[in-house]
Amino acid sequence: MPSSSIASTLICRFMRCVHLLALGCLLVSPAARADEHIIRYYPAGSIYTYRWDLLKLALEHVEKVDHIHYRLLPLNDQPTQWRAEQLLSSGKVDVLAFAPNLQRERLLQPVRLDILKGIIGYRVFFVRKQDASLMRGMSAQQFRAAVRLGMNSQWADYPILKSNGYEVLGSIGYESLFEMLAAGRFDAFPRGLNEVGSEMQEQLPRYPGLMLEKTKALYYPFPVYFWVSKQNTVLAGRVLQGLKMAERDGSFKALFLRHHADAIRLLADYGWQTTQIANTELPPGNAKPDTSWWWKQR
Repeated sequence: MPSSSIASTLICRFMRCVHLLALGCLLVSPAARADEHIIRYYPAGSIYTYRWDLLKLALEHVEKVDHIHYRLLPLNDQPTQWRAEQLLSSGKVDVLAFAPNLQRERLLQPVRLDILKGIIGYRVFFVRKQDASLMRGMSAQQFRAAVRLGMNSQWADYPILKSNGYEVLGSIGYESLFEMLAAGRFDAFPRGLNEVGSEMQEQLPRYPGLMLEKTKALYYPFPVYFWVSKQNTVLAGRVLQGLKMAERDGSFKALFLRHHADAIRLLADYGWQTTQIANTELPPGNAKPDTSWWWKQR
């Protein structure tokens, strides 16, 4: 056989071996594991990182029991909260992380364990720098009467603030609310204590006329749950089991404190005058959050 034919034969055999080796790698890759379950979640973004780290922790705990590997993937789209609820009901999303209200209780299945320990119900305010000194001198009653708040009208705490006598401008969106505040459409943007750290880094550089107000805060009992579809009772049970396992071994608390160390430090440094109001939207059967990990209520 001519040397050129021998070389050609050897090259063909080598290429077949490479192809078979690559195919074998694909068959054993993590993405193709027969026991892997994909969990699609919403919402995504830096202010929600803790929620999905906690879900991952819970599922890692239960994986030791059921030997099923779960891989979390964010929903790439950015639907409204109402649309996200519909996507969950139709099976296009597997897990949401929202506060309870009557609509969600009717449509979806909560994993009824508060994942944020009430910290998101401690609300502080982004304001325009030019208004900060005026607000500093207001009493809580004057603040309620004179300061117009801005909030997404689909958020579960929008009706809470309105029913407690605050004037609230409703809008749709999130980042646009910072722009609206800077433009003077409203006077203060209430944010959860757990959210302001990343927002001061990510949003305030874009709006140099805004700042975090240092004297006024609100608190209302505002649990946040993982939610699954009404049909997905198996996943609901596994998530609840994993969360309780993480509570018992201390890893839940450790994760919470690690993610919220800066927020807890802010609370200690600023010492906001805190007005406690009722959560008028909390459906019956939902316990008020235990805030003892981060705040001793008076």
